[in-house]
Amino acid sequence: MKMLVASGKTIEEAVRSGLAQLGVKEDRVNITVLEQPSKGLFGLIGAREAKVQLELLPDGVEEAISFLRAVSEAMELTVSVEREDEGESIRINISGSDLGILIGRRGQTLDSLQYLANIVANRHSDHHLRIVLDAEQFRERRRQTLEALSERMASRVVRTRKEIVLEPMSSQERKIIHARLQANPNVKTYSQGDEPNRRIVIALK
Repeated sequence: MKMLVASGKTIEEAVRSGLAQLGVKEDRVNITVLEQPSKGLFGLIGAREAKVQLELLPDGVEEAISFLRAVSEAMELTVSVEREDEGESIRINISGSDLGILIGRRGQTLDSLQYLANIVANRHSDHHLRIVLDAEQFRERRRQTLEALSERMASRVVRTRKEIVLEPMSSQERKIIHARLQANPNVKTYSQGDEPNRRIVIALK
């Protein structure tokens, strides 16, 4: 836990000084007043500044980013990590070269890292955090791939009049296909099976 002692003519000034040194806002610290300011004799002799101690509180997202940097280092990957707040969720983007090992087959390693990053973040937060982890825009590319697949499979179902069962997918990926075909007037979708082998079925309406 990082701590800092700061001083100033008033307690408020000492706190402002400490926050500036830490580069954070007041809601990220616990403040303890160590010494009250004193004007001293005749306002000169023995004058004492206010002294406060600022204890930096852990930030769940920063802890998750530190975890991801440590994992990348262990995998001997040189990466940069950026945070992007998106309403109720926080997107963490990883960029660098040779990230295939970090993404894994169809994003399975990335999904596992996302799961672990959420555990780390929420362990260090007093409110629920939802982290979406991405690497080199993989999520967007995968979304486009799945939407194109769902359209092709829906057309095949209409043409052959036979339902199609897709390969097992994560709930995140199943959601993309359900959403894409929701407005299709000819087919319906539903999921069957148990995790991690739960699959989408595309059938005629």
